[in-house]
Amino acid sequence: MATPLADRVRPRDLSEVVGQDHLLAPGHLLDPESIGGRLTSLIFWGPPGSGKTTLATLLAGRAGLKFTAFSAVLAGVAQVRQVVDQARIERERTGRSTVLFVDEIHRFNKAQQDAFLPHVESGLIVLLGATTQNPSFEIISALLSRARVVVLNPLGPEALGLILERALSDRENGLGGLELGLEPAAREHLIASAQGDARALLNALEVAAGLVGPQGLIDLAAAQEAVGRRSLIYDKDGEGHYDAISAFHKSLRGSDPDAALYWLARMLQAGEDPLYVGRRLVRAASEDVGNADPRALTIALDAVEAFRLLGHPEGELALAQATLYVASAPKSNAAYIAWARARRAVDEHGTQPVPLHLRNAPTKLMKNLGYARGYLYPHDFPEAVVEQDYWPDKVGRLEFYQPSQRGYEKRIAERLAYWRRLLESRRGRPE
Repeated sequence: MATPLADRVRPRDLSEVVGQDHLLAPGHLLDPESIGGRLTSLIFWGPPGSGKTTLATLLAGRAGLKFTAFSAVLAGVAQVRQVVDQARIERERTGRSTVLFVDEIHRFNKAQQDAFLPHVESGLIVLLGATTQNPSFEIISALLSRARVVVLNPLGPEALGLILERALSDRENGLGGLELGLEPAAREHLIASAQGDARALLNALEVAAGLVGPQGLIDLAAAQEAVGRRSLIYDKDGEGHYDAISAFHKSLRGSDPDAALYWLARMLQAGEDPLYVGRRLVRAASEDVGNADPRALTIALDAVEAFRLLGHPEGELALAQATLYVASAPKSNAAYIAWARARRAVDEHGTQPVPLHLRNAPTKLMKNLGYARGYLYPHDFPEAVVEQDYWPDKVGRLEFYQPSQRGYEKRIAERLAYWRRLLESRRGRPE
């Protein structure tokens, strides 16, 4: 059989589709009993091997509509126009719409997507698109407003197990005629390695069947050989990239070193740029740890530099070490909040002149104009603290920084409070 096993054993009816009960169960969006002859434009969004193409094909068949498919990787506006012309002929001949299935629709640029709009809106074409990328980032808003986004889940172990058993027992299209055996450990390995992808599962099963031959036993060794080391599902240019780095940062902020280490490993093993991860680590050290532990920023920067020096795989340990430190450090976002307040104050007050006593006076002219006149040098006073106005006249004193009571920042808060009391006492006020 030249056709791949994954294509031969595709479900032939919606009732055979597994793992997407949130869509196909009675009363839900794609309930087979309620589809009938009606079908609206849909964008299927889900991971590889979750059944996007299968669902689109079966829904078109259920609705009794002509089905045309192409891949956005290979097709362009010219192909869209050809489909539209054929759809008009179909409408004139039968009065029915044409289903156009576009695989990897996110690969179409704006002009190509715009070509669909008038024909989807008129009902000439029922558009079924499939994408592994977040439609809100990849599909133009005008097209999204005319189509319903359908989210498919990765297939769970139970669904994958059922697909595996069907393929092994199907004598007409599957591997049933080979009378293969499958050890439990091999079954578990094939399912776990598929990572929710039915196509990957069936491809590995077909390879394993070829390794052991007719009436052979697929043991764990054969399953491992068939699977090899499958790459983690991770799109460095898509939503998976942003989701993983978000989970990493939130784990750091949430003081869970084990979770942070897990997400670091996920990203690095999937091929993420370590320096991109390092930059986020530095940001977290400043934004979420701040002065509660000032060493966190230094350690994060040192880890990035260590990776630049060592590269893979030795440099990964430095990133892991810094990840554990930042996640385990006391947390404070007081510096982050203070910086935001300062920026807002600058926006509100604009560019105010620097008070004369705070200006530098390197020339005689500047001194004659009053530059630096009246400036009090703190080191000339006890404990290097002196009452002095450091603010523009039209701004007045503002308070941005409110240290937390966590980690080293508690000591900073105590020091600032002590200085305030000291200055008050010098003004003759009681403590």
